[in-house]
Amino acid sequence: MYTKDGESYFIVDAHIALWDARPENIKNVHGQQFIDCFYDYHRNLSPESEVWPKESYLYQGGERLMKDLFEDGYVDHAVFQPAHLGEFYHSGFGQTAEASALAAAHPDKLTYNHHWDPRNGEAGLEQLRADAERFGLKGVKLYTAEWHGDSRGWRLDDPWSYRYLEACRELGITNIHIHKGPTIRPLDRDAFDVADVDHVATDFTDLTFVVEHCGLPRLEDFCWIATQEPNVHAGLAVAMPFIHTRPRYFAQILGELLYWIGEDRIQFSSDYALWTPRWLVESFVDFQIPEDLSEYAPISTAQKKKILGLNAAAMYDVEVPVELRLPEADETETGPRQPDAADLAAV
Repeated sequence: MYTKDGESYFIVDAHIALWDARPENIKNVHGQQFIDCFYDYHRNLSPESEVWPKESYLYQGGERLMKDLFEDGYVDHAVFQPAHLGEFYHSGFGQTAEASALAAAHPDKLTYNHHWDPRNGEAGLEQLRADAERFGLKGVKLYTAEWHGDSRGWRLDDPWSYRYLEACRELGITNIHIHKGPTIRPLDRDAFDVADVDHVATDFTDLTFVVEHCGLPRLEDFCWIATQEPNVHAGLAVAMPFIHTRPRYFAQILGELLYWIGEDRIQFSSDYALWTPRWLVESFVDFQIPEDLSEYAPISTAQKKKILGLNAAAMYDVEVPVELRLPEADETETGPRQPDAADLAAV
């Protein structure tokens, strides 16, 4: 929880990771390129006081994660979103065993999401069913630009992807997080295109698709898709730190999201350990749309409370103390209405 000026905010960090990019886990040059690119994001977008030495950036471990998020970072609950990257790292980049064990030890503070790859075929489907039972999955993180043998990516609307999404539906895995946005070396930019989200969001209206990084640098494409599809949400990972280096750019990102999809479908994310949540939470509570960007309305305290935690808490059934909740509101005035509210009388 974070409190300032008499207002208290329930904080859900909806996108975190526990990774291992130490030299002994790096399989090839691409693993080195990947963590180097991560560190460049961290170094170039963070305040100077928040920049870590490179050696401590390679691996954090559970004890440091718990301190950075829950002791120093104001976070009330966080959701693991692991990236596998088995072609680049011996035991994968995201440490699924360590992260899931940490979540099992702290179920009130952590939710563990897993991953799948449709290129693993039938064997992968069996593994998904086993993982769902083992971890009690409510969500998954998908990486459409991940390499797999000779393949350098896949699409959500591929036939095999549909079989995995159908399995998610059967298994009660309703929250589908997808990295759609910034390219990370050596992955291919076009494999992160948001266009395939439109197709599956239409066909799987009972699943929620959280587009991580809100599709940057394809924000306009994302907004046009998300405003049509009420089950498409925006994750602010990687967008958040622009609040420091490019505050007007961040204002434009947030202003566009609020205009097109409203405040109920936007989630705060630090993308730990790319960044730590403390300075992001403090900066966001203090942030306001510049007056000369008059096409965007000012951001209200209630909107900030939803984005910082209440939206993700609702998605993951996280209990919010009564004093930190907001009154029930009418349906948002921006973005599409819910499917069951469609006017079918004229059909």
